[in-house]
Amino acid sequence: MPHGLLRVYLGAAPGVGKTYDMLAEGQRRAAEGTDVVIALMEDYGRLPTRRMAQGLETVPRRTLTYRGAEFTEMDLDATLARHPQLALVDELAHSNVPGSRHAKRWQDIEELLDAGIDVISTVNIQHLESLNTVVEQITGIRQQETVPDDVVRRADQIEVVDMSAEALRRRMADGDIYPPDRIEAALSHFFRAGNLTALREIALLWAADRVEEALLRYRHDHGIQHPWSTRERVLVALSGGFEGEALIRRAKRIASRGAGGEFLAVHVARDDGLAGAPPEQLARQRALVEELGGTWHTVSGDTPAKAIVAFARQANATQIVIGASRRGRLRSIFRRGTGEAVVEASGEDIDVDMVTHPAATHGHLLNRRPRH
Repeated sequence: MPHGLLRVYLGAAPGVGKTYDMLAEGQRRAAEGTDVVIALMEDYGRLPTRRMAQGLETVPRRTLTYRGAEFTEMDLDATLARHPQLALVDELAHSNVPGSRHAKRWQDIEELLDAGIDVISTVNIQHLESLNTVVEQITGIRQQETVPDDVVRRADQIEVVDMSAEALRRRMADGDIYPPDRIEAALSHFFRAGNLTALREIALLWAADRVEEALLRYRHDHGIQHPWSTRERVLVALSGGFEGEALIRRAKRIASRGAGGEFLAVHVARDDGLAGAPPEQLARQRALVEELGGTWHTVSGDTPAKAIVAFARQANATQIVIGASRRGRLRSIFRRGTGEAVVEASGEDIDVDMVTHPAATHGHLLNRRPRH
């Protein structure tokens, strides 16, 4: 039995229109002849959302009793028995009432997918597990319901439902999101313009990371070697020499020039197992890379330049930062340094910044080959 396909509508905050868009897609698919059911939908009293659901078959909810109170959840068994082509299941990160077969709704969805049923679901960026602490720092509110990032990243399609902070605050003030008694408090706390702007940026950048993953997979599957640059990704090559910290800071500055830029560090270890750079020097440089938000990688190879460029292509890097050669003038006449070899091997699609060591902290470039 083929595995079902998962599509997720991702939003920065409640009220951007995720559930509405999920239902609109369900209506479109139903009009094309697809067998569609609403397995679980929360309209929170929003009339436009409720109207969008009209005409779509709804699987009745299951009622459970917990601590003397009654709750309703998606009826997973009824949905499996109905076995539609497409099930609409709202709120991916929802925690089920104790007594349900699964603790989380995303686990219910996994069972639907395993049964060959396509699913469309919704989630807000603040419910992603890896961003829980970040969102709390921004909004002052800790989300109790989370979903592992990998669950969302495994989706076959992710669509960001975007809305500006100003437009979302207008929707809130007009009573289109929360009931009147909650509007003032929401606008003063979670729905402050600064909060919404930050959450929106995080949602877009998180989705951009997902795009990078998809492009890397596509390039690998189709044997594409040249990078596709959806964002600035800077690779700093480190030999373990004294200039390393300056090169790391240089790479970080370049990556920070554009929104969503990132940087990586690579050290090429000797293939023959002989001692290379001092371990304590490498440890300090690795700590600095991680402190500045980069990632550290070690590869092995008998030719450093080839290893650096090969890793840059694998990582979809747009630029390589490397120190200028420390070799003597006479030696340089007879043999190219690693920097020159990297420039030659990188071709037309990767920039190379070759930085002079004493001036590296001031950003002086010995050589720069621009990308055309």
